[in-house]
Amino acid sequence: MVVKQEAVVGVINKVLLTFCLCFFFVAKAQVKNADSLLTYRKKVLETVEIDLLTSYYDQSGSHAAVTGGIGNEDLQDFSPTIVIRYPLNQDDVLTADIGISAYTSASSSNGNPFNKSGASGGGGYDDYDDDDDDNHSESETSGGSPWFASTGASSEDILTSINFSYAHAAEDRNKYWSVNLGTSFEYDYESIGGGASYTKLWNEKNTELTFKGQVFLDKWKPIIPTEVHEYNLYGSNFQTNVKSYFYGVSVIDKEGISTGNYMPSKFKDFTLVNRNTYSGSISFSQILSKRLQFSVFLDYVIQEGLLSNPLQRVYFNDVDNYYIGNKNAIANYTSPQNTSVFHLADDIERLPSQRIKTPLGLRVNYYINEVFVLRSYYRYYTDNWGVRSNTFQFELPIRFNMKWKLTPIYRFYDQTAVDYFAPYDQHNSSSSYYTSDYDLSAFSSNQLGASLTYTDIFSSLKVFDFGLKTVSLRFQNYKRSDGLSAFIITGGLSFVLD
Repeated sequence: MVVKQEAVVGVINKVLLTFCLCFFFVAKAQVKNADSLLTYRKKVLETVEIDLLTSYYDQSGSHAAVTGGIGNEDLQDFSPTIVIRYPLNQDDVLTADIGISAYTSASSSNGNPFNKSGASGGGGYDDYDDDDDDNHSESETSGGSPWFASTGASSEDILTSINFSYAHAAEDRNKYWSVNLGTSFEYDYESIGGGASYTKLWNEKNTELTFKGQVFLDKWKPIIPTEVHEYNLYGSNFQTNVKSYFYGVSVIDKEGISTGNYMPSKFKDFTLVNRNTYSGSISFSQILSKRLQFSVFLDYVIQEGLLSNPLQRVYFNDVDNYYIGNKNAIANYTSPQNTSVFHLADDIERLPSQRIKTPLGLRVNYYINEVFVLRSYYRYYTDNWGVRSNTFQFELPIRFNMKWKLTPIYRFYDQTAVDYFAPYDQHNSSSSYYTSDYDLSAFSSNQLGASLTYTDIFSSLKVFDFGLKTVSLRFQNYKRSDGLSAFIITGGLSFVLD
């Protein structure tokens, strides 16, 4: 899988390089031709702009959803992106946004926790296609733990996204409309989406109203935990079928006694693999004075289809527990010191096939003086799954001069749990819906950070025919009340074509 991903990254890099070079030469020629042919009118975008963005995200926690609400949540993500904005003429702008997100995840790796040291031997969950005839002996099952990252295919992945948008401005610059289309794909998920927006300004551009609509048509390629997959494939005799990963492997109960009674019979195969999202929003912005501006927005979002994650396990408190591995570690199962026994799933996450979300937000910006501007943001969110949340954010840009700006940032968030959440091993098997994903639990979080921006209004530093416009660097530290923490670094370079 690593070799495959390196090959994919190589191909993507070549495509991006070729695209950028072609775009550069075409853009340079056409911008010059357009300038000579068209009567002067101030452009929406004066020249070609290119943004090079990248971010690194590092996370740790102890409530992995893949292993039923406990376990290692370590995750690292590296996300480079290129954004190209190209003025077709005075009124129209074409934008291309291409990015990848390469991540490694300890929790996702445990879709198949038995890799190498467990029931599946040397296979990750991609082995389902061609390794089902590899049975494994008792001696291979000493490992596997929610606290120990597997080395299977699910431990890493690459998300690729490609988006294009076209924007048009009326001659008086009081009306704008845009359309966009994009796609993204990774190992077990793909998405295609598009939308449109319309903006009207009046009152000498002091008042603004925007309407926006989006549609995303997504599709799962469902990957389920190894033990559930084997049951689904071979039925009730999956522990005795010679083609099963579990053939010849001891499954033990909570007393450590070998038994053949494990049966995740609550599992039912999928009738839906699509996830569709439809959203509409309206926003209103008003400049009240030279110092004060506010805006409000309302969104309405409908999601339909497979809204749960098939890889996430659930455990019931009213059925017997079964394990693979070291029976002496069962009593210490929920401790990070457990590295040698794994609790087999009772089922996977189940959630309703429709979710309706309604966020309502407010922004207020106040110009204090030439040095300070206060930016504030509040959002209230509600949905039909029982979540209610509040978000507060404050920024205080500090402008030292025309070039340097430092912006401290603070963000607070809290939410109630969905109606279907319960911690590890606390669900009831009679329920129709259940999840142990702590992203859907009740929690609060604090995020503290700052960004530093350098702006060269004359773009004096040149790279080929491009002048460097801005350089930005942003740091954020995130802590959640359930113990999850993260650190994010984001950097960006913006260039303009001379």
